[in-house]
Amino acid sequence: MSFIRPLFRLISHYLVAVALLVHAAIVSAGALEQLFAPSADLWDVWQAHRADSAQRIDHGRWDRFLANNVQRGEDGINRIGYESVSQADRHALQIYLSAMQAVPVSDHNRDEQLAYWINLYNALTVDVVLRHYPVESIRDIDISPGLFADGPWGKTLLTIEGREVSLNDIEHRILRPIWKDARVHYAVNCASLGCPNLQQRAYSANDINMQLDSAARDYVNHPRGVRVEGQELYVSSIYSWFQVDFGQTEAEVIRHLQIHAAPELAKQLEDIKFFTDDHYDWSLNSLTGHAQ
Repeated sequence: MSFIRPLFRLISHYLVAVALLVHAAIVSAGALEQLFAPSADLWDVWQAHRADSAQRIDHGRWDRFLANNVQRGEDGINRIGYESVSQADRHALQIYLSAMQAVPVSDHNRDEQLAYWINLYNALTVDVVLRHYPVESIRDIDISPGLFADGPWGKTLLTIEGREVSLNDIEHRILRPIWKDARVHYAVNCASLGCPNLQQRAYSANDINMQLDSAARDYVNHPRGVRVEGQELYVSSIYSWFQVDFGQTEAEVIRHLQIHAAPELAKQLEDIKFFTDDHYDWSLNSLTGHAQ
């Protein structure tokens, strides 16, 4: 009878899957994605740091890659010409990612670590897209383990201080729970038009707070981040998926938006307490607007 328990687990998993599919037919796509949005789950070992450390991490190769390949469109969205990235830049990106895996990140101070993890996340995301291009969306790169996995986020792609690390680990087990700073969401880029911009310069420990504030203003004041029509508020799904990082209620999230909003938008938000709807465009942030 030893087969009974595994069979029961298999049936249970099947019933859960059926229930989720039924649920998907009832709720909106945004609501379903919110259901599956990863929570902040601290990976405790990465809290190690040296507050008195003056060591610096060299992000020069990544900085030059961004300067060479990221262009801002007339619509205010930064894009990469994936199809035209030179072999030299691809090679430099590989060298950068190798160098970052050799960094003893635990020996650095908090600001240096923050810039490190943000740059690493963004560089790795670009590398993943380049390796699988052409694709219409990063979600088409289904390399994550698991029956219902989506995209590349769950696959371990790097080894840092002897530990295998995925994109999900960096964002949801390191950046979000350790820093508890909602501005992190404006810094990490998932190669999609709906995402906050991939900046044209690497993040730097010396300027990290200024850069995070700038990224927040950039997104909040763009229609894909926040749009007000009369008394109706339309926001990026980021504010629904990860609402807990921005505020306990939608009213608190709106107060967060006001901090970074330009004066006119901030005034429009004064009397609004709820979201009308949320949206997100998963199309690839390709310079051509679509894969070739």
